[in-house]
Amino acid sequence: MNILEFSLLVWIGSFTAGFLGALTGLGGGVVIVPLLTSVFGVDIRYAVGASLVSVIATSLGAASTYIKKGYANLRLGMFLEVATTIGAIVGALIATFVSVKALTIVLAIVLIYSAYLSQRPRLERIENEPTDPLANYLQLNSTYPTSEGLMSYQVHSLPAGFSVMVVAGVLSGLLGIGSGGFKVLAMDQAMRLPFKVSTTTSNFMIGVTAAASAGVYLARGYIDPGLSMPVMLGVLPGAFLGARVLLGTKTQTLRLVFSLVLVIMAVKMVYNNVIGGL
Repeated sequence: MNILEFSLLVWIGSFTAGFLGALTGLGGGVVIVPLLTSVFGVDIRYAVGASLVSVIATSLGAASTYIKKGYANLRLGMFLEVATTIGAIVGALIATFVSVKALTIVLAIVLIYSAYLSQRPRLERIENEPTDPLANYLQLNSTYPTSEGLMSYQVHSLPAGFSVMVVAGVLSGLLGIGSGGFKVLAMDQAMRLPFKVSTTTSNFMIGVTAAASAGVYLARGYIDPGLSMPVMLGVLPGAFLGARVLLGTKTQTLRLVFSLVLVIMAVKMVYNNVIGGL
């Protein structure tokens, strides 16, 4: 395989990753890392470096659409980015000291459980909900567009959501996956936000989280321009397309796609890092 064929195949895979990343709020890294390591035989460190670049591109491509349409909660996203950025730097710094196999097993269990939680029925809006004093003080409650017009929502359990975001940041730095699954889970289940608000705000956040990790990987020489360029060029248009598709997709369909991608990612990571290494 010559360099042109390699770049073309990576571009196609990255386009798909960007589309799924924007549609589900997971970030393109959930597809990029397994694709580069298992299909193209790229070293895991360089795959993570390229994945972090792709996550930044996914965020930039999707977030502009979500912000313009009024889905992403900017105030909440910027507040939670403090947690994810701290976690991402910590994760990137300890990446060389952590057992990948042990981390993979724990992560796979959490991802499968997250997929189960996302399928549990929950009302998008509950009347007469008690308000969160901290969210009120920080003015994090907002509205989002629906077919019936703007609908208001309340942010709940902010400390719990902030804690999960720290864990998401650490995992992002360790695995280069953007950890969108944990971000969406924290906002959807812990803070009880509408699912479209959770996925769009996650897309807005993952770029900042990935940028914090990417700086560490760049300093260590794990970001290869020849690999990162076709990844980024594929992810960006895929993210734009995924963002447009999301706006017109039913919430239950998004939840189903989100769960399927989580399960596939969990199985793939266990196969690559545990079973494949035996």
